[in-house]
Amino acid sequence: MLQHITLHLARSKEFPEGSRHHGYEIVAPLDADGLIDPAEWREKRAQCRVRRFWAGEADQHGVLVHRPGGADGATWVIDYDLDRATDDEAGYRLAKHRFVPGEYVTIRDEDEKLHTFQVVAVRGAQQPEKEHA
Repeated sequence: MLQHITLHLARSKEFPEGSRHHGYEIVAPLDADGLIDPAEWREKRAQCRVRRFWAGEADQHGVLVHRPGGADGATWVIDYDLDRATDDEAGYRLAKHRFVPGEYVTIRDEDEKLHTFQVVAVRGAQQPEKEHA
């Protein structure tokens, strides 16, 4: 089953308290341990969407892509434009990170800057989305 995952920016030098105004909403299949399920992703890839919200910027909408290569043999990336390779944001070892509330994940933005996010919610993707103020 597809899950709707909400990530908020974790504490950092720039944001000592973290920020709920900076993050991602990801729709992806998770296994029983909260890991992204690559086999299920292959079957439902068209539904695996991402919304990046960043205070002061327009939302970006993209897709979750599984590409060969990387430390674990494959890399999960967020692709905002399938015709451009330079806009991709790679997850850092996302194949090994559990998407359960309280856990942390790292994403490298298109400027090559690493940001750490906390998983704040995981729910069935069919449930209505909440708005971010």
